[in-house]
Amino acid sequence: MNVELQARASRFNVFPVSEYDQYVASHPEATPYHRSAWLQATESAYGHTGWLITVHSNGNLCGVLPLVEVKPPVGTSSLVSLPFCDLGGALADNSDIHKRLIAEASTLANTNRIKTLEIRAGGGLLRSEAELKTEATQSTGPALEALPANTKVRMLCELPESSEALFKSYKPKLRSQIRKAEKNGLRAELLEGAEAIDLFYDVFSQNMRRLGSPVHSLEWFRDLKTAYGNYLLTGVVFQGDKPVGAGIVLLGSKQACIPWASTLEEFNRLAPNMLLYWTFLSHVCDRGYTCFDFGRSTLGEGTYRFKKQWGAQPHELIWTEYLNGVKKTAGVEAGSVSTSNVSRLRPLIENIWRRLPLPVTNWLGPKLRRYITL
Repeated sequence: MNVELQARASRFNVFPVSEYDQYVASHPEATPYHRSAWLQATESAYGHTGWLITVHSNGNLCGVLPLVEVKPPVGTSSLVSLPFCDLGGALADNSDIHKRLIAEASTLANTNRIKTLEIRAGGGLLRSEAELKTEATQSTGPALEALPANTKVRMLCELPESSEALFKSYKPKLRSQIRKAEKNGLRAELLEGAEAIDLFYDVFSQNMRRLGSPVHSLEWFRDLKTAYGNYLLTGVVFQGDKPVGAGIVLLGSKQACIPWASTLEEFNRLAPNMLLYWTFLSHVCDRGYTCFDFGRSTLGEGTYRFKKQWGAQPHELIWTEYLNGVKKTAGVEAGSVSTSNVSRLRPLIENIWRRLPLPVTNWLGPKLRRYITL
């Protein structure tokens, strides 16, 4: 039987969404970011064009690659899979179809006169040399000791069958920190609707200004909620009636991920972040999710250690850049993948940003953030 493969590039808004989402839901490597909802929100909130590279075999969908065309007012455009998150990348039935998807994406970039194509994909578990020697097996990925200190990794945690089992797996210190937040009078809730997004944004925007970073628009988060519906969870930690911590979790088939979480610095002594993460983790665990993606961290730094205490393990992030169709880079290090020039000026920019009034950063931030694909 002859197998006929047909590859094509389509505008996201004309491709059958149900067919795409059905394929994503059935693919073992799919993430919550692969849902059509991410492309939908990117178009509606920021006006970036969404594309889908697809491959059909005898009429059946067998590979997809979501892309977003980002056109800054100054500089060159780029095609990214996917912007504003850690990874997207191709989902395919086999390696040949995967190569076909990348080739078709390069063709699309050339047709649209886009110099840069960036594919963000996830890789395998990073295991230390000590562990490898103990197990006397071959590594599925590079050893931690062989990686540069500023390497970015994806922190994934396998979840047990219940939140009770998960809590019992934690060290006494972690369990006490979770209880500390409750003893300090904090409470956490999972909320729905537009008011939940507004409460999240109140905390998030203040924290982004403190970090000296341009904030996403409120419309971005509202559009994400509209697109994801019940597959987006908003968690808020309160002291009395005041939100002091908040986060967003996106749901896939069996994987949950947390792209954003923030707390107000003056309340950090009460451990709101511990209660926030436990609320999310216990909820998705009891709902049958088997993996929690804590997001991107730099090896050995504070956020890496914070996520590791919850049981998360480092996995490769493989960000590959094609310039005019030529493969340029692979792997993620701090300051790499089109960000080196920005990194040199970052301390100055952050210091200036922290001094601006909150209404100014909430107005100006989204105008910049929509073109920052990290």
